[in-house]
Amino acid sequence: MSTKKRNWKPQTALVHGGTLRSGFGETSEAMYLTQGYVYKTAQAAEARFKGEEPGFIYSRYANPTVDMFEKRMCALEGAEDARATASGMAAVTAALLCSVKAGDHIVAARALFGSCRWVVETLAPRYGIEATLVDGTDIANWEKAVRPNTKLFFLESPTNPTLEVVDIAAVASLANSIGARLVVDNVFATPLQQKPLQLGAHIVVYSATKHIDGQGRCLGGVILSDKKWIDENLHDYFRHTGPSLSPFNAWTLLKGLETLPLRVRQQTESAGRIADFLAEQPQIARVIYPGRADHPQADIVKKQMSGGSTLICLDVKGGKPAAFALQNALDIVLISNNLGDAKSLITHPATTTHKNLSDEARAELGIGPGTLRLSVGLEDADDLLEDIAQALQAAR
Repeated sequence: MSTKKRNWKPQTALVHGGTLRSGFGETSEAMYLTQGYVYKTAQAAEARFKGEEPGFIYSRYANPTVDMFEKRMCALEGAEDARATASGMAAVTAALLCSVKAGDHIVAARALFGSCRWVVETLAPRYGIEATLVDGTDIANWEKAVRPNTKLFFLESPTNPTLEVVDIAAVASLANSIGARLVVDNVFATPLQQKPLQLGAHIVVYSATKHIDGQGRCLGGVILSDKKWIDENLHDYFRHTGPSLSPFNAWTLLKGLETLPLRVRQQTESAGRIADFLAEQPQIARVIYPGRADHPQADIVKKQMSGGSTLICLDVKGGKPAAFALQNALDIVLISNNLGDAKSLITHPATTTHKNLSDEARAELGIGPGTLRLSVGLEDADDLLEDIAQALQAAR
């Protein structure tokens, strides 16, 4: 089968993009569970290692099933090349560390997932890489943080867990003006509702564990960029440090991509309804949801996102006791720190995903003792609304 792209829309690319078929003509993508590969002759092995002959060498470098996943993600994202990793954090760490060296400087938005902040604030400085965290919602903060040795900008938008939105095009323009690169963690928007590369970003990373698998089955990550950057920066880092994705997980993620548009559309529609409902409840002090007119960066949301989100941030009046009571009273919605799943999940960031931050750092990010993050799943929206309503009643 030819996989030449014929102006395919995302729904088609996510079913057919990057497909490789063996001589058996299988319908579903083949799972190549192999570590190594056989060469017909010693001369063929030499040619392949020299790069004179195409083909696979070792599954730490590349694998046919992983290659299909990478190509399908490129078709969705509009990227020239990609590398799939064992987890989302492997993707973030590789994208950052392969871009800088001792003496360089990173500017990052302070609203980051806890592990991402650890890489920027703790790990990078151990190797002589300076880092500055800024309030990413104001481009002036990025400008003030720039130094002569600034080489990399890093942000996530919408942010975890408060769903702040950063002006990607503005930060990308600043990065270009100083010869730096911008890395965007696009997990919360999904590649369907925001296209960072089209907005000027240079590198996009995903935890494929989230919406791309979307069914709580496996870990995975992916880094997407132009082929030149991957060849010159990521290729050797990836090859020698070994954060590669397993073929089994790549196959699982390929299956997840086939239904990604259907899942994200329903989850986003349900999330919008639930956000509107929560905003009217007297026990809820604040609701943040991209797509609502009262979102703090509503103008930027309209400019760079084609849809809302599958996630909602809410603050419960009464702090931690009230937030815990609400979680414990839920029946359908499960307590879990994951997101983007077919099942609706809720977590208390101050005691889970962001527990390692200081009280001051959490306050800066807008994470209070009553803050909850709700990831909306594929259940019937009416059932979810009924569950949340009874939980609010029970938690009074």
